[in-house]
Amino acid sequence: MKEFQLKYGCNPNQKPSRIFMEEGELPIRIHSGRPGYINFLDALNGWQLVRDLKEATGLVAATSFKHVSPAGAGIGLPLDETLAKIYWVDDMDWKSFSPLAAAYARARGADRMSSFGDFISLSDPCDKDTALLIKREVSDGVIAPGYTKEALEILSQKKKGAYNVIEIDPSYRPAPLERKQVFGITFEQGRQELPIDDALISNLVTKNKELPEEAKRDLKTALIILKYTQSNSVCFVKDGQAIGVGAGQQSRVHCTRLAGQKADNWYLRQSPQVLSLPFREGISRAERDNAIDVYIGEEYMDLLAEGRWQAVFTRKPSVFAREEKRAWLDTLTDVSLGSDAFFPFRDNIERAHKSGVRYIAQPGGSVRDDDVIAACDEYGMAMAFTGIRLFHH
Repeated sequence: MKEFQLKYGCNPNQKPSRIFMEEGELPIRIHSGRPGYINFLDALNGWQLVRDLKEATGLVAATSFKHVSPAGAGIGLPLDETLAKIYWVDDMDWKSFSPLAAAYARARGADRMSSFGDFISLSDPCDKDTALLIKREVSDGVIAPGYTKEALEILSQKKKGAYNVIEIDPSYRPAPLERKQVFGITFEQGRQELPIDDALISNLVTKNKELPEEAKRDLKTALIILKYTQSNSVCFVKDGQAIGVGAGQQSRVHCTRLAGQKADNWYLRQSPQVLSLPFREGISRAERDNAIDVYIGEEYMDLLAEGRWQAVFTRKPSVFAREEKRAWLDTLTDVSLGSDAFFPFRDNIERAHKSGVRYIAQPGGSVRDDDVIAACDEYGMAMAFTGIRLFHH
């Protein structure tokens, strides 16, 4: 097909709406559902991300998109018992997950509140394990380069057959120039085809010039995620998955604070205080996510107040004191951080340090580069200047 009529645009009052090809046919097949305008924006950006991530790491990849930015992304590394528990898959046969299912569990689990109602992108054909995981989550749809027969049967049961399932032609390559219209004016630019590889992170400007293979993998993962994240943006990565994405902020340090807080929340979920929370039977995964988010935040009394906690817990949990949280966070180490533009002040490094960052990749080019490098040296961090900005709008 050359075009697909959408129900409406970004909002219900924006009609008519469609996607179409000026030349050739759309490189997609819709197995079920009727994807909308924002669904396709998430799907096509997410597909590019997982395609690049697999190419850079050699491992299958998945991402969870919301409002044209990734809430999470991950590669197909096995889960451990703690991750299985905080990602709410410990009731499944998670030890036998396919690499693709593990990748999606990581992508969805990093920031489950942001991933609620996500659009999923998979680097490889969707298999049964991944489909079973998708089936139980609140999601708008999925795009992949194929589906097994079992996966399609499972996904066809979601939303009474209305779940959006898109298949994309993995051989499709767009034209080198891309266009979009704003206020009736057409913008044109060359596509962002920058390869994210080891050479891009080879210019280490700090005293610490040690970059283990795992750190290289995580820095490349961060930069690829940033390539498809609304700017300004900063991404924290550990063990092949995003653990905090700060997107769309006007201030660089606000990106770092937002991403850092999400990374902190990801790690606090693994603390003994959170893992032992006595949830009542019948509390849904989304309700548990919301409760944990309040419990580990500054508004914890909204959850622990008399008359409130009884609706969620079998007994009243103790307060997770600020000092206890800080002590736990101090055990988080070897986190990698990517930034889509240079750090203008050392305050970004100070904040990154609080979330266990040891490896950084950023373009460089600030008049205060020396201050930023000095801050990294104080904390023993290794930082690479890529020389390339990764803005995405």
